[in-house]
Amino acid sequence: MKIETRERDGVTILDLKGKITIGVGDVAVRDAVEAALEGGNNNILLNMEDVSTMDSSGIGEIVAAYTTVTNKGGKLRLYGIPPRVSDILQITQLVTVLDILDDEEEAVASYQ
Repeated sequence: MKIETRERDGVTILDLKGKITIGVGDVAVRDAVEAALEGGNNNILLNMEDVSTMDSSGIGEIVAAYTTVTNKGGKLRLYGIPPRVSDILQITQLVTVLDILDDEEEAVASYQ
C-alpha cells in the first residue's frame, strides 16, 4: 500500500494505491488519516481509484477513519471506488453510511 498526500482547496486528499488488507494497508490508512488530522485538516478525501482489493480489516479501518474524522468535527469522503471494492461496500451496506462520490471534482466541491 502506497499513500500520497496532497492538498486541494483546503481538502487533504489521500491517494491510496494497492491493497487495503490486514497487515498491509490497514495500518497505513490509519496513520495517513491521523497525520492529516494532526496537520490541522479535518476535511479528508480518500481517492480509491487505485485500490485493488480490500478485506474486512480494510473495511474496519475505513469505518474507524470515518468515525475518528467525524468525531473531530470533520468530514471523510471517498471517491473513485473500483467495482470490486464497490461490491464489498454494497454487501456490507456501508454505501448508506459513507459519503461516496464519483470523481475528484465533485468530491472536492462537496466540501465547499
